[in-house]
Amino acid sequence: MNKSKKIEEEKRTVETMIRLYCRYKEGNAELCPSCKELLEYSHIRLSKCPFGAEKKTCRLCPVHCYKPEMKKKMQNVMRYAGVRMLFLHPVIAIKHIWNEIK
Repeated sequence: MNKSKKIEEEKRTVETMIRLYCRYKEGNAELCPSCKELLEYSHIRLSKCPFGAEKKTCRLCPVHCYKPEMKKKMQNVMRYAGVRMLFLHPVIAIKHIWNEIK
C-alpha cells in the first residue's frame, strides 16, 4: 500500500472515531468545535507522518507527535469509540486492529 493511501485510510478511521464520539458520547448531531479541532489536528499530524506506508497505529508509534492536550483528547475518543467501532463500523475496526497487530 502506498503512503498516501495508507494515510488517507488512517484519516478516515480517525474521523469515524471522532464522529462516533461526538455524536454518541457528547450527543451532537454535527461535530462540535472541540471535536472539529481535534479532527483537523489529527489530519495535519497524519499528513506529516514520516512512516507513510509502514505506519502502525498511533498508539504503537515510537514518535509521539501530538501535543499533550490533544493526545489526551484523542485517548478519550479512542477509549470510547474503540469497542463501539466493532459494532457500528466493523470493517474499519477490523482493519485498524489488523494494522496494529501486523
